Amino acid sequence: MLTPERHQLILKLLKEKELVKVQEFIEVTGASESTIRRDLSQLEEEQMLKRVHGGASLIRSKRIELSVIEKSAKNVQDKRNIAEYAASIINEGDCIFLDAGTTTYEMIPFLKQKDVVVVTNGLMHLNPMLEQGITLYLIGGSVKHKTGALIGNGALLSLEQYRFDKCFMGANGIHHQYGYTTPDPEEALIKQTAMKLSRESYILSDSTKFFETSFAKIADLHEAKIITNDVPSDVLIQYANKTDIKVVKS
Repeated sequence: MLTPERHQLILKLLKEKELVKVQEFIEVTGASESTIRRDLSQLEEEQMLKRVHGGASLIRSKRIELSVIEKSAKNVQDKRNIAEYAASIINEGDCIFLDAGTTTYEMIPFLKQKDVVVVTNGLMHLNPMLEQGITLYLIGGSVKHKTGALIGNGALLSLEQYRFDKCFMGANGIHHQYGYTTPDPEEALIKQTAMKLSRESYILSDSTKFFETSFAKIADLHEAKIITNDVPSDVLIQYANKTDIKVVKS
């Protein structure tokens, strides 16, 4: 098979699955592992894809954002592992902010036995926290239908009435140069404000978000600690000199 044909197959598979392992590329193309890795390197240089640990993913537009349902179906076990660790560092009596992310949502079952106060801008967080009897405050604002987040000036004014021991948030991109980013400037502003109101800030993210950038900047790397799943050692080295990273093993 000629190189252009392999590249077309690789990109076709990525459009179908978004995240593909090297072994899958080998099976589809019949090429060797070394050939596939060269192909992925070339396509990454051409900005057609992004290499991730063990494979590749599709590069998204800076403004594209998945819905809550789409996000919830991705990397579920990794999110739960990250969420469980994040909940474990919350102390009794803490006041915390949980943003409207799917990984922060996974923290909720692990908060049941803790004496905490939670402030959130996530509508989907309400029912499970109410069912568990967690002391809960919902900020005001306008509803962003795609993510179920409360945003806008009303949300900011409401949020600024609180102070937090810790805040836990998601990000669409974690880049060693450009920091934490997300597609929506209004959500970025909510995250920025929560960080300023917190003693400690944490970004919860699976490893696919590393080296990604999105449209709106949240903060520089050093302004929050990262809790993530298994990432390559070279990635850790590149990011660890700018912030603290906790890697949660599967």
